[in-house]
Amino acid sequence: MLLTEQTLACPCCGESISLVLDLSIPEQSYVEDCSVCCRPMLLAYSSRAGKLLEFEAHAEGGE
Repeated sequence: MLLTEQTLACPCCGESISLVLDLSIPEQSYVEDCSVCCRPMLLAYSSRAGKLLEFEAHAEGGE
């Protein structure tokens, strides 16, 4: 596994949170709850050769 830490501002509450991404998977899209406000976020990212290429986080439901 190629794990990396990604810090972002929660798209729901704006607080800074940290996530661990598995870069051994070329593309992922999943829902994860914010560790601060507990609201769901849609996360999507792509990687190649262990490097993060794209990362997006949106409030679930398009908020």
